[in-house]
Amino acid sequence: MSKKNNPVTQKSGISTNLILTLVVVIVAVVVIGGVLLFNRGGGGNSGGAGAPQAPVAAEVLRKPDSHALMEAPDGKVTMVEFLDFQCPSCHAYYSTAMSKIEKDYAGRITFVTRNYPLEMHPLAQQAARAAEAAALQGKYKEMYHALFDNYADWAAAGQSVSSDEAKANAEFEKYAQQIGLDVNRFNQDRVSPNVQSKIDRDVADAKAVNAPGTPTIFINGRQYDQGNAQTYAEVDQSLRKMLDEELAK
Repeated sequence: MSKKNNPVTQKSGISTNLILTLVVVIVAVVVIGGVLLFNRGGGGNSGGAGAPQAPVAAEVLRKPDSHALMEAPDGKVTMVEFLDFQCPSCHAYYSTAMSKIEKDYAGRITFVTRNYPLEMHPLAQQAARAAEAAALQGKYKEMYHALFDNYADWAAAGQSVSSDEAKANAEFEKYAQQIGLDVNRFNQDRVSPNVQSKIDRDVADAKAVNAPGTPTIFINGRQYDQGNAQTYAEVDQSLRKMLDEELAK
């Protein structure tokens, strides 16, 4: 999932041409962005409908080798995101919500990210390997930000996603230099079995919790559902509402 090229499912007057146009657009979004237009599984959130589901166990969502972008001393609220670095929706979530939440909730919540590279994104595996290789030198957070902050330089190709591995790898090496990594070690680790095994374990956990695509977010074990949110700004608001509800308990 990339799950949404744009979180909009607007209703208007219906005509045959309009319906056909919408079908074409939705199919294009699914193919290009990995989108499953806001059709997240799991209820029990600030915006979704239906009966709440039982929370997913913390030990399933976060493993000892999972990466936390920040930790809350009290451990009261944990947000876990299964992401794909080349997913257009993950990048949109990052730009409009997650990076801001990371700053605004520092010290108040624990924010954990897990790998879920999708086959529909040609460079997703390579980007995940770059992040995991950086983690072996203690720089996961820095590479996470570099990959998303520079998304247009390696992940995108016009209105689609790029499949240019050589260009992406050159960009990854540049980010490794910028964040102070041993680049030779970084390049060796990127293709190592240990790094691939870490990614594979994350993917297995994503499938175990029935993550419908990317991004899939859990807050204290409850899957976030954007519900009636029609814009990324509204997604940000509904995520914050869910976080605030958990912090207030």
